[in-house]
Amino acid sequence: MTRPARDDPATRPPLGHPGGRTMPADDAWPRYRPPAAVVLLVPVFVSFFVQVPGTIALSWWQRVPLAAAVASVALAAASALVLLAARRLPGPTVAAVAVLAGADLLIAPFGGPPPVALVFAIVGAVARGARVWALVSVGAVWLAVVVGAEFVGVDWHPARIALATVGLALCFVIGEGVRARQRGVEERRTQLAARRRTVEQEERTRIARELHDVLAHSLSQIAVQSGVGLHLFDREPERAREALANIRGLSATGLDEVRGVLAFLRGDETGAPDTAPLTPQPQLAQLPALIAARSGLGLAVVLDDRLRGDAPPSAVQTTAYRIAQEALTNVVRHSAASNATVTLERETVERETVERETVEPGGVARASVADDEGDLVLTVTDDGAGIPATAAERGGLRGMRERAELAGGRLTVESGPRGTTVVARLPWRGAA
Repeated sequence: MTRPARDDPATRPPLGHPGGRTMPADDAWPRYRPPAAVVLLVPVFVSFFVQVPGTIALSWWQRVPLAAAVASVALAAASALVLLAARRLPGPTVAAVAVLAGADLLIAPFGGPPPVALVFAIVGAVARGARVWALVSVGAVWLAVVVGAEFVGVDWHPARIALATVGLALCFVIGEGVRARQRGVEERRTQLAARRRTVEQEERTRIARELHDVLAHSLSQIAVQSGVGLHLFDREPERAREALANIRGLSATGLDEVRGVLAFLRGDETGAPDTAPLTPQPQLAQLPALIAARSGLGLAVVLDDRLRGDAPPSAVQTTAYRIAQEALTNVVRHSAASNATVTLERETVERETVERETVEPGGVARASVADDEGDLVLTVTDDGAGIPATAAERGGLRGMRERAELAGGRLTVESGPRGTTVVARLPWRGAA
């Protein structure tokens, strides 16, 4: 079982997982979101305390008749209070505020405080998706106010009309900006949720692969040995005793390996990168013992070691061992083979050609140097029943393929009516 790198994003525990990996920098401090009541009430209070006192003061300053002053103050207060419906009814709200603000512009006092409620209503409506409501209602009211001013005797300077039009357009621009920002936040939230689901699925797959590799080997051997013990219990009690002893040893080994997997996972959860497993990771030197355990009961397994004492790094050895273990487990359980061969060899592959320059008396000479670290090639062949062409790839084959790919290599399976060949090619130095 190879331990994934701690800094590999694809192998970190998911967000919210009991493993508790550190959240990305973007999520380390979530953006502060004010309470919904604050978002709703602040525009109401700001609009009210800007418009109403300002209208009262200006009415007193201009000596506006009481009826007109009361009507203007009522319109200013109503336009602010209507904002209470902005969350549920943004379209009707901006239409009502536009009508109230337009009517207030045509009633003395003239040149009153700015219609802050209309600004909040436009920005809120556009940000909440009621753009058409805002465009139609504000455009129609503003046109009616400009035309109606001639009938009520209000003389506005063209510059004031132009500035007001620009101000209204700016409100729409701000609303579009808020809307775009909200969409960006939602898209990022969706991407983060998808990323979390992906990481969680990868974590489940990794745990399933580790437990499968550990348990399938021990349990399949226990099943075989228990069958032998039951068959020989009455006729050859000594061999039955030997089978029971093998079962005991296999169960102890399997339990130790499961504890090792769980210790590794707990190491992830506690954030201790150097947590050592309870059992050492299997290496190629343990292949003879694995093959000896697989031999017997009509199956002969042979190891053909062509490495001549060469050995790749430990992680590559563990990956190769696990692939060989799973391949032999499949041979025992599914193939009904009589013979199987496990071959180890180092295959030199010219991976990269680097051009180097050297300065010589006659000038600059270029030479090509090949990087030929090569591959560790593990081949497992048997003469049993092949895999049907229509059969779906099972967990064992999928797990072997994933292990090879995580190590930077690849796995191929060739099967016919008689016999199956599994070939795993792993970079000698491991994944880049």
